[in-house]
Amino acid sequence: MKNPLEFYTKNKAELEEKAKELKSKSANLSVFRFAVFLATCFLVYLTFGKYPDVFIVAFLGLLLFGFLVTKHVNLKRKRNILAKKIKINAVEIQVLKGDFHQLETGEEFINPAHFYSNDIDLFGLGSFFQSINRTKTKDGKVVLANSLTENKTNNIVEKQETLKELSGKVKWRQHFSALASLVSVNSTTNAIVGWISNYSSVFPKFLKTLQIVFTIVSLSLIGLISFGQISFTYIVIWFFVGLFITGRFVMKINHLYTEASKARDTFKQYHYLLNEIENEGFTSKILKEKQQIINSESKKASVIFKEFARILDTFDQRNNIVIAIFGNGLFLSEIYNVCKVEKWISEYKHTVGNWFEVVAYFDATNSLANFKYNHPKFIFPEITSEKNVIESTNLGHPLLNSEKRVDNDFNINKEEFFIVTGANMAGKSTFLRTVSLSIVMANCGLPVCAESFKYSPIKLITSMRTTDSLTEDESYFYSELKRLKFIVDEIENEDYFIILDEILKGTNSKDKAIGSKKFVEKLTKSKSTGIIATHDVSLCELENEFEDVKNYYFDAEIINNELHFDYTLKNGVCKNMNASFLLQKMEII
Repeated sequence: MKNPLEFYTKNKAELEEKAKELKSKSANLSVFRFAVFLATCFLVYLTFGKYPDVFIVAFLGLLLFGFLVTKHVNLKRKRNILAKKIKINAVEIQVLKGDFHQLETGEEFINPAHFYSNDIDLFGLGSFFQSINRTKTKDGKVVLANSLTENKTNNIVEKQETLKELSGKVKWRQHFSALASLVSVNSTTNAIVGWISNYSSVFPKFLKTLQIVFTIVSLSLIGLISFGQISFTYIVIWFFVGLFITGRFVMKINHLYTEASKARDTFKQYHYLLNEIENEGFTSKILKEKQQIINSESKKASVIFKEFARILDTFDQRNNIVIAIFGNGLFLSEIYNVCKVEKWISEYKHTVGNWFEVVAYFDATNSLANFKYNHPKFIFPEITSEKNVIESTNLGHPLLNSEKRVDNDFNINKEEFFIVTGANMAGKSTFLRTVSLSIVMANCGLPVCAESFKYSPIKLITSMRTTDSLTEDESYFYSELKRLKFIVDEIENEDYFIILDEILKGTNSKDKAIGSKKFVEKLTKSKSTGIIATHDVSLCELENEFEDVKNYYFDAEIINNELHFDYTLKNGVCKNMNASFLLQKMEII
């Protein structure tokens, strides 16, 4: 079993050595390029006035200088990629040491109306999302958040196979992430896809033929003038005809250029990511399907993206006043460019959105696979269709320190409800989040923090962190009632794993006890399963009334005037409460 920390440390050191080598090469190349420039200038000076020697020297010097500039650009890109990879490994080393709070929190995805995203520390500071998110694109981050919140139980085994395969491709994942880190775009892919998908041609079809004919005539006129067959006046007149034709469509050209320029950098950079996906060998079903999506056309998607980037680069030459004037006057260059842009859009508008989705999928799935790689001791749930919803040993919370974490065996059958009591700080809330997160992880195809975990897939719904709303003029109690109503409505149509923490907190104790009992009775009559944590031990009486209600508790002991917790789930009802002791201990009373 590979030790992730050792791998990242070794890989980081190797990458730093390569970075030093490239830095040295870059410095030497810069010196050599400057020397070529000086040598060219000197040789031009020596051969000045000698024809054709001076032109040959200048041409060869500029050619070599241009070659060295290209080499420098490529070397700079390699150095940037290496720097990103070094940073990736440094981040993983930090995270494995328990320091991940500098990463993105994903708090924008918290939704109090969602089935569970507001309750189980899925997003926000110190959240599960913050610990696993390694996405480099905005789309990838959204896809990752959606995968954690979609609450679907289909294709779990296929998802597991995907993560098993990708987790082993560590260097490929890091290279993909490094390339994605270099992506800096001016517009979101959704906006680009929306523009392309909804674009309708605005230029007449005859313009393409007109441009070809016009260019042929221009070249013919230039040839005739060169041989002295006609007057230069003809080319001048023809030049202004070209400007007139282009001017007729300048408003439409400007509009198309404005939209196209927003997409130029995106296509220029995304083709590298598509190329990585196309050229990697995958065996799992989902990855092969995703790969097939970008190979669905006659050419590879990366080639098609690169071609469009070049078309948009050529279109951008209109900002060069010399090229724009003479190009339009003699060759109708802008008409040529808009025809190329419209042709590309017409050919690929039906599928370009799918290609962006594939890149986002790999960006998101790399994060999940990275989590699998970082936790080699975690196990993939064994998917069953038995009576047990969860049958686990040593189930723990994945974000807690393994040396301090207390794990619990947890087994629950379909349509069973556990009522969990316990003293303050004894571990009830952590246990609820542990079970909740294990269900979310299992449904995503992730391995869970346990020694064994048999799982009959089920959707999750929770009510653990209800708040009042000043903007909607809602009291805390009314907000909680709305949440419980949401749960009741949902379980009418589907089976859920329900997790509740101290229901009906917003009312008096007697009313709360009566209402809680009736609500739990209603839940037991549904086909759902769940856990209800409470301080109200009167709810534990329901075990005597319903066969599928069972009592469990977390205990606390006072030894030598100190509070001790074992954080272990036990059968029965909690007898030791600690609120009065804590008030006295902290000198509040």
